Amino acid sequence: MKRRTAIGWMGSLTLLGVSNNFAQVVDLNDAINKAGRQRMLSQRVAKAYLALGQGVATQRASEILAASMGLFERQLVELKAFAPTPEVKATYGDLEALWSHYKTMLVGQAPARENATALIDLDGKVLALANKGTTQLEQVSGKPLGRLVNIAGRQRMLSQRVAKFYLAMAWKVPNAQAELDKARAEFVSALDVLANAPEATVAIKQEIELARNQWVFYAAALAQQGADAASPERSANVFASSENILAVMDKVTGMYSRSIA
Repeated sequence: MKRRTAIGWMGSLTLLGVSNNFAQVVDLNDAINKAGRQRMLSQRVAKAYLALGQGVATQRASEILAASMGLFERQLVELKAFAPTPEVKATYGDLEALWSHYKTMLVGQAPARENATALIDLDGKVLALANKGTTQLEQVSGKPLGRLVNIAGRQRMLSQRVAKFYLAMAWKVPNAQAELDKARAEFVSALDVLANAPEATVAIKQEIELARNQWVFYAAALAQQGADAASPERSANVFASSENILAVMDKVTGMYSRSIA
């Protein structure tokens, strides 16, 4: 567990390191990658908020919340500037307005159980707009690779969405278990799509196999149910596992985006 936690922590630093290097979108595949990352960040900040409110991995959760919010804002600027069509630009204009409301809820007051349902409702709206932008960019691309970048990027989001709903269950958020199960099933199914794609190189398949291995640990953490399932220690295991698999899927998405072997 210590080794997996260390891997996840380093992976988390690598991912968040992107936020310290402001760079314009270089091409359409890069835009799809970053647009997809916005979906993930919408769920990651909610996960961090819930963790902080429950006293779970508080130092990491605080760092992840701040860094993820910063990255979301920087990528939003990039994507709005890159927008290849008026429709895409309008979507990111709408997302910018909604993000302002979401951000206020995230940092305007200390995380509290009574705000959890409203927060999750809002993060769902942010996710929907971020997904709309990603899909629009994929349609502009019109290439199989664009679809795979989108699917791989969505895996990052699902890794965070699963952990978010696990934490939400501790605060009795309605439908949390059903949404967790749905996200978990979608993640497993999409791994097969990515691994079996003709465009998947040997290097990509190796990373996907690593993701499968990480998923074993994640699923084991999620299966810790019972009277003490939501204890800080068990929730911390889920939190750490979500970071581990996020790091792997972020690498896979980048590999598809750059079409590297």
